Amino acid sequence: MEKAIQVNGLQKSYEKLHVLTGVDFEVEKGCIFALLGSNGAGKTTIVKILTTLLKQDGGTAVVNGFDVASKPDSVRQSISLTGQFAAVDEILTGRENLIMIAKLRHLKNPRQVADALLNRFGLTDAADRRVSTYSGGMRRRLDIAMSLIGKPQIIFLDEPTNGLDPEARLEVWKTVKELANNGTTVFLTTQYLDEAEHLADRIAILHEGKIIANGTLADLKKLFPPAKAEYVEKQPTLEEIFLAIIGKKEQKVQ
Repeated sequence: MEKAIQVNGLQKSYEKLHVLTGVDFEVEKGCIFALLGSNGAGKTTIVKILTTLLKQDGGTAVVNGFDVASKPDSVRQSISLTGQFAAVDEILTGRENLIMIAKLRHLKNPRQVADALLNRFGLTDAADRRVSTYSGGMRRRLDIAMSLIGKPQIIFLDEPTNGLDPEARLEVWKTVKELANNGTTVFLTTQYLDEAEHLADRIAILHEGKIIANGTLADLKKLFPPAKAEYVEKQPTLEEIFLAIIGKKEQKVQ
């Protein structure tokens, strides 16, 4: 399949701290790709590099066929980024937020664009309420809706359900699946392993500056020690797989 993202030998350091020491992975178009890692592993650093907010020290990163270092403007025109915190104006209504972004992107008929997104994300009834009255899940849905204005080919979601309650998380999960079903490539970072297990087509684990495992959930399960049971074989969860892989890596380092 055609590649939406190609990363080879990516390196990034902050003074003496080596965050990325040679990261390699590819993301196919139209899939949900989940990047997992512990706090401080470098997930957000990778997102910032791929979205042209940060320059790498070495290696290459190509997004939608454009090199992020040499053609950042072309990259920005085909992507969208939703950070860890909803970037919405709480004084404005949901509709006004969407219209504002549509105008900034110089789209025709910004009101029609806003209405279509409000309907798509189930926010029509709350369209004319100030965002300050929205629940966490509603704000996140509005944030993602704003990210889709201009129809980006890739959307980066950096820990999109961080701090949300279980019901709001399920709302965001539904939205992410709909994005992929409509052909959008989704690059997702998360600390919730059940989230990756539920959503992702492919999962990569970032540890000590490198990708140490990459594949489907079925591929990763093969890396987990076989279950020892006399009667029923218990399938490992992604959390158990993640901890087992990280543990193996740390043992090798020692």
